[in-house]
Amino acid sequence: MSLDARVTPLRDGLASRALEGLVRAERYVDPRRVCLAAPAAALRAGPDPGAEQLDQLLFGEAFDVLAHDGAFAWGQARRDGYVGYVAAAALGSADLAPTHRVAVTGAYAFASPGFKAAATGPYSLNALVTEQGRDGRYVKAAGAGWFVAEHLAPVGVFEADFVAVAERFLGAAYLWGGREGSGVDCSGLLQQALFACGRACPRDSDQQAGLGRPILPAELARGDLVCWVGHVAIMLDKARVLHANAHHMAVVVEPLADAVARLVAEGRGQPTGYRRL
Repeated sequence: MSLDARVTPLRDGLASRALEGLVRAERYVDPRRVCLAAPAAALRAGPDPGAEQLDQLLFGEAFDVLAHDGAFAWGQARRDGYVGYVAAAALGSADLAPTHRVAVTGAYAFASPGFKAAATGPYSLNALVTEQGRDGRYVKAAGAGWFVAEHLAPVGVFEADFVAVAERFLGAAYLWGGREGSGVDCSGLLQQALFACGRACPRDSDQQAGLGRPILPAELARGDLVCWVGHVAIMLDKARVLHANAHHMAVVVEPLADAVARLVAEGRGQPTGYRRL
């Protein structure tokens, strides 16, 4: 059986208990569920602050810890299944069930219920918070502070148009492995937009290339995906794409024809597929 190492909690003879009987390991361990206690944190390829960022955890998202390496915890993100290393100092208790998600690309939490109070953040779209009280238009969130109520949505209340969600990231910086409101990569942008609409989505562009069903280029319309090797873009209409890319180092809108020509010139080749979700 071939396993995708990105989403398989297995290393150096150690594996998650869930893999017992599926993969060979010297030791199987029960994961310890924690949650991210910082606004965002990198999920890295190794136990080092300089290791490649593969993904990000956002505030309140669950992480299954399987081992510790110095200042880092190794395990698996529950939301998209990605495996990697997170700074242990950024992790906290998973005792409280989330009641709300952040519904804007970036929100601040205040030390007291007022916009002049000291603020922490920003907390990005789809971060998960647990309400502990209200004061006027402010919601107190465990471990964070007071959010403006309009910046939150109850868990289970989702948006309907993932393209409109993705458009709110226009101008955000390109960040490899990013899912923050201020920095995303191409697959992180699509994942965040779909999560906001209550739709599951894997993390990487090659995984996302299997979403939906294939269509012909002549059928392209708003919300369809254009896939390349190592890249994915969202059709904004029948002629333009919305995507985070390392050429512009930002989330931009441009004609699909321009994006194709540039990627061909860069050696990426023609799109490998067109998908309708």
